[in-house]
Amino acid sequence: MVAAIIIIAAAVMIGLAAISTAFGFAMLGGKLLDSTARQPEMAPMLQGKFFIIAGLLDAVPMISVGLAMYLIFVVAAGA
Repeated sequence: MVAAIIIIAAAVMIGLAAISTAFGFAMLGGKLLDSTARQPEMAPMLQGKFFIIAGLLDAVPMISVGLAMYLIFVVAAGA
């Protein structure tokens, strides 16, 4: 029973990380397009910053997947 709860918790953690990352990328992309439309001459600098922030934003689900795998393979296996 405890292992099932841990697996459900890991699934919820991965799902919430995926949803929040999708919203983050949507907001980030929208702001990039808005800023580029307002000042086209700033597009290369904005795009560089976009890729840096996108890389940091992409780290969130990777950390969540790592923690979920830890929960499933270490904690749930021992329970």
